[in-house]
Amino acid sequence: MRIYELGDGTPEVSVVGSIHGDEPCGARAIERFVAEEPDVERPVKLIIANEEALEADVRYLDEDLNRAFPGDPHADSHERRLAHDLGREVRETTAFSIHSTQSFAEPFAIVDTVDAIARSICPHLPVDFLVETNNFAEGRLIEHAHTIEVEAGLQKSDEAADNAYWLIRAFLTATNVLPAPTVASDGSGGEEPMSADRPNLGVQEDNSLDVFRLLEKIPKPEAEEYEVFATNFQEVSEGEKFARADDETFVADQSFYPILLSAYGYADIFGYAGDNIGQIS
Repeated sequence: MRIYELGDGTPEVSVVGSIHGDEPCGARAIERFVAEEPDVERPVKLIIANEEALEADVRYLDEDLNRAFPGDPHADSHERRLAHDLGREVRETTAFSIHSTQSFAEPFAIVDTVDAIARSICPHLPVDFLVETNNFAEGRLIEHAHTIEVEAGLQKSDEAADNAYWLIRAFLTATNVLPAPTVASDGSGGEEPMSADRPNLGVQEDNSLDVFRLLEKIPKPEAEEYEVFATNFQEVSEGEKFARADDETFVADQSFYPILLSAYGYADIFGYAGDNIGQIS
């Protein structure tokens, strides 16, 4: 675990990247941000979590770190020990955890519950969707109070790393660590407000977010080949085909919103069925 601390005093804000070693976008974004030596108005802690798995280019060494919290300092498992240490580092901070996915190219946010922290920060992030995990956060960092998780884009893509960088800046602006960020027309930084050339990444104005709640897992049987027909966050109607496993086609027995649906993202589920529960702004 590599930790950068910026500013004077005890950080009340933290950013966590690469909990999963096969999701390098968080580490890349943190390193890019720290290399700029930004002036911060509040102290902040930036953490590259699972360095060993990142170096090995694997999701984890012993078990999924994002299912191992709160961890155990005496565990045999590398990730369970790391979960304890990481939990200690983010304790008493508003935390921002960066991930990537095989299911959706655009960034979206995930929280355990849409609470006051989520309502105050998420509308200022460059995302259109917010997912409430409901009862599916067991062992994940977002069980920690005051934690927001984001999926920055497609796994191992340059776009996800770039998105993660701008997500960090937006989060740190929303938490008053940074002043409103700026970007020049050539993208190098300058006088113009960031929203001038990247309207979806600005934090000057509130952004209404569609809020979805996870309802249930969608099981995936053993098969040689999988395919997903549905598009995440777009409603699947009753009777509509949404996925295939070899020659078996799956049809919705009732309408639902697919969330984190992908052919190969999970070993035993296609993803989740969810409901659209409204908006926040």
